[in-house]
Amino acid sequence: MSHPSPVGVLLMAYGTPNTIDEVEQYYINVRGGRMPTPEQVANLTSRYQAVGGHTPLTELTRQVTAKLQVQLDTAAPGSYRVYFGMKYWTPFIPDVVKQMHADGIRTIIGLALAPHYSKISIGGYKKQVERAQEDLASEISLRMVESFQAQPKFRQMIAERITEGLQKFPEAVRNQVSVLFSAHSLPERVLAWGDPYPQELNTSAEGIAAMLELHDWRFTYQSQGETGDPWLGPDVLDTLEVMAAEGKKYILQVPFGFVSDHLEILYDIDIECKHKAQSLGMQLERIRLPNADTEFIDLLATIVLEQPAE
Repeated sequence: MSHPSPVGVLLMAYGTPNTIDEVEQYYINVRGGRMPTPEQVANLTSRYQAVGGHTPLTELTRQVTAKLQVQLDTAAPGSYRVYFGMKYWTPFIPDVVKQMHADGIRTIIGLALAPHYSKISIGGYKKQVERAQEDLASEISLRMVESFQAQPKFRQMIAERITEGLQKFPEAVRNQVSVLFSAHSLPERVLAWGDPYPQELNTSAEGIAAMLELHDWRFTYQSQGETGDPWLGPDVLDTLEVMAAEGKKYILQVPFGFVSDHLEILYDIDIECKHKAQSLGMQLERIRLPNADTEFIDLLATIVLEQPAE
């Protein structure tokens, strides 16, 4: 008797160039095929150079994939096969979907490694899978996980990292630390679509703050793009100026819109935000990201196992 083929689990992330030489082509991919200006390429290249020439995003996603496979094999032997694909760099999502099909996978659980839904981000990942589905004459079905910010394990994981992050400040000032939640900005046009992204971020931050009974916290956006049109604000660099003007001295940044160390963390926070805070006479620290940690793998396994069988 033939065994049913396993359900494919497709983890998806943004992608990152592996070397400095790949930055320009990566940037073209991010811009949907449009050429960036030489200045934009130089700017992005300098950011990658500042963090050592590349980020660990691909390697971390590979580790998450392997660890999640082990956990799912323990929970449901032979039922799932885990893959990963990237939106803007190799391995590209459509190529991975075609490989899944070649491997006999006929049902995919799509899980973007981003906790909060937006049509641009999560919807963009879904479109990439659908592009491959069309090429395969829809012989492969998709169940997309649209968001996991409301998962108790997600909020607990971030809350624990906030508690841990507070230890980076001298004990005498811990009660003066302001907690600053941050997530990737998006073009303001998402508001006209009634996109749930801003509301999900707010609800998520409020829920985590309530778990810890935080009194001094706020939310801000970070890492807005250079597209010429307005992006959601306030931007973190402006927020830091406001906080300095209010007399705040100690900031714990919580980039809960991200799950892996990549450029938006290693440069935008660890270099740019820290430098800005320092220039304003403030100490800024940030929480550890989930990366490939056990609690994150456990969360992802819970999400996958909760998906309906059909």
